[in-house]
Amino acid sequence: MGFTIEDMLLVSADKYQMKLVAGEKGWSNSISWLLMLEDLTIIQHFSGKELAVTTGLGFQTEQKMLKLVEMLDERNAAGLLFNTGCYVHEVPESVIQFCDEHELPLLTVPWEVLLPDLIKDVSVRIFLQSSADEQISAAMISAIENPQSSDRYTQELLPFFDLDGTFEVALVSTGDLDRMDTVDRRRIGYRMQLYLTNLTHNGHFMYYDSCFVIIMNAMTAEDSAEILEAFAKKARLRFTDREIYIGVSNVVQNIGNLHVAYRRAKAAVEMAETRKKTLLYFDDMGIFRLLYMSEDRELLREMSEVPLAPLLEYDRLHDAGYVETLSSFLRHAGSIKAMAEEMYVHRNTIMYRMANIKKLLGCDLETPRERLTYTMACMILEM
Repeated sequence: MGFTIEDMLLVSADKYQMKLVAGEKGWSNSISWLLMLEDLTIIQHFSGKELAVTTGLGFQTEQKMLKLVEMLDERNAAGLLFNTGCYVHEVPESVIQFCDEHELPLLTVPWEVLLPDLIKDVSVRIFLQSSADEQISAAMISAIENPQSSDRYTQELLPFFDLDGTFEVALVSTGDLDRMDTVDRRRIGYRMQLYLTNLTHNGHFMYYDSCFVIIMNAMTAEDSAEILEAFAKKARLRFTDREIYIGVSNVVQNIGNLHVAYRRAKAAVEMAETRKKTLLYFDDMGIFRLLYMSEDRELLREMSEVPLAPLLEYDRLHDAGYVETLSSFLRHAGSIKAMAEEMYVHRNTIMYRMANIKKLLGCDLETPRERLTYTMACMILEM
């Protein structure tokens, strides 16, 4: 998950007398780079995850400080570092309150600290962690694509993860990630990482096969659910220009089963897109788990279109809604009353339609086996 605010504090608290004075809930924010600023101009070019560093020369009033943190929050900065003691002696309470409410880390170092030394030190650590993250991503992809070749990925991942522990995968799709250029996709990825509160070195974030991938290791179900639900909520609020769909696998044991979790998360995100659900867990998909896990989409098409062919053709010619009626019949176990209430249609109309449907299908739909065939066919149509 990159070099985080927490990492920076661990190495800088004593060495640079660094303190976190606000926005402590953003402790897991990863940092892409440190950028020095003394006015608001450069913020327009932030792409996300930058840590802004300032002496406060251009932000000596409460109003200017508030404008600074508001713009940093809008541009998805990782945080703000004040070099206090010369231009800024004390951070106003209103600025602290804003940073707490928006989970924007606000840090300080005393004026005696040489900012060039701090920036150089932290930048090197960011670069090294970024290189490690690239190696981790490559190893994770190898575990997904070639699980049997464990030598290719276990050695790379062993220093960072509990490989015998549990793994859970979440896939995030916006429907168009594969059509974006690398810069735009990376910018969205930076923003998303900031919304993964409390996920640091027990997880990994990467882009793979048209989705952002969140891998969580050795976490309780409660913790992972809390992280993902908070992430989904923030994504809905902040990504107002696009739809966000998240599919979550069930938990698997050890790194050798990561490919299983990935495929199940893929099934969940596909169904989430179809149903327009922001967050969908594989375990909540019911029988659709089996259908979405099938890689033979031609077989699924045949299982749907062949049994329903007479109704599909009749609906095409007459717009009669017979497939919809049959689907309701099967969902409600043949209850005419329940069908009428769901479809807002008189029961006599329902009975008339069902008589025609049975005639077209050449089937009375009386036995469980008969109904199962058409239930599966209707469910596949919904995919």
